[in-house]
Amino acid sequence: MEKTVIKYRHCGRDVYSFSSHSQCQCPICHQTPTFGLLNAPVALPCPFTNGHKVSCAFLIGSTHGPSHLGEWSDTEMHVGLSNSAGLVYNYTLSGVRRDAGGWERCVCVCVCVRLARSWDAELEKFSVLPDWTSERFEEPRVFGSCCYGFALSFINHMLSGRESLSRDQFTQRHVLPRMKTVSRYINIYRAVSQHGFYTASAPDDIAVAFSAR
Repeated sequence: MEKTVIKYRHCGRDVYSFSSHSQCQCPICHQTPTFGLLNAPVALPCPFTNGHKVSCAFLIGSTHGPSHLGEWSDTEMHVGLSNSAGLVYNYTLSGVRRDAGGWERCVCVCVCVRLARSWDAELEKFSVLPDWTSERFEEPRVFGSCCYGFALSFINHMLSGRESLSRDQFTQRHVLPRMKTVSRYINIYRAVSQHGFYTASAPDDIAVAFSAR
């Protein structure tokens, strides 16, 4: 998913294509579109982030690549937390890993930015607690799956003294909106890859959703 998707309005529909196809005919009227300054094609922001270049972030990745990160995908997703040095802490069968690579194309949810000063030190201390040893990986967790449990437990640790977030609250507020937008992008990208274009009958708010990240 390396190509840039562009969007323009023509024949009363939103039309998506790859940037290299921007001079092609409109798939609806088969005419070559002409645009003024205000209605020129715009690039659709890619929803995937290099997790090693963001701090204080909750990251969602897939071993099968970003195209499998849609909300409808059956692939097993993995989550982690980034520190300011680009390391991604994530809980696995071998305990807590500190990955310097492998999270270059993931979904990012920035959290607790106001606590960035203490984030790194607290994350390192939290990761060496007995709760997160490899021997305890199979234990049931308050927040569900082990990697999610580790990440959300730490976020609530950083929110100490404030209202804690349940798994449902965090998922509904921060994860699902992002995953719906990612799924929409993946669907558009796949359609353009297969047919050369994608159209939507009503104005599409996907660009607005990305810009609000």
